[in-house]
Amino acid sequence: MRKLSNDELNRLTKSEYEEADKTPIIIILDNVRSLSNVGAFFRTADAFRVRELVLCGITACPPHREIHKTALGADETVSWRYFDSTEAACKQLKTEGYTLFAVEQVEGSTSLQDFRFEPQTAYILGNEVEGVSEEALPYCDGAIELPQEGTKHSLNVSVCAGIVMWEAFKGLRLGC
Repeated sequence: MRKLSNDELNRLTKSEYEEADKTPIIIILDNVRSLSNVGAFFRTADAFRVRELVLCGITACPPHREIHKTALGADETVSWRYFDSTEAACKQLKTEGYTLFAVEQVEGSTSLQDFRFEPQTAYILGNEVEGVSEEALPYCDGAIELPQEGTKHSLNVSVCAGIVMWEAFKGLRLGC
């Protein structure tokens, strides 16, 4: 066994990435406070070619040295936009025809293994301490919960986002 070289990985150039088909979902960052987490969102969104990140409230925006350090340049390839509030983002995405799902532990949530990913859907991931904001929940058409069996019943928000993005990519792009 040997590791593949960068040339063997057949990475897309920035212009090739811009032209490539995207996974037809949006990820909303609801007041995510850690710049490292924001960078991780960009890097993971790049890996799974997510259509767009929507940054809301106190979520920091590129260009920023700390975001760039974790994103490893994905902050220059992944499409993103900013809204002053998550509520404003939700209202706008609803007018654009998106279905919204919170990724949160709420009454009536659907366990991830039972969830069917659909195009034209936005997934809201919340603040590291408070989770998805109360202002965003009324706009949601449902919620997804990741099953957990440990003592914390909590994952880092960027880890949680990575799992959701992988499952969406797997279902919508790989047909699994």
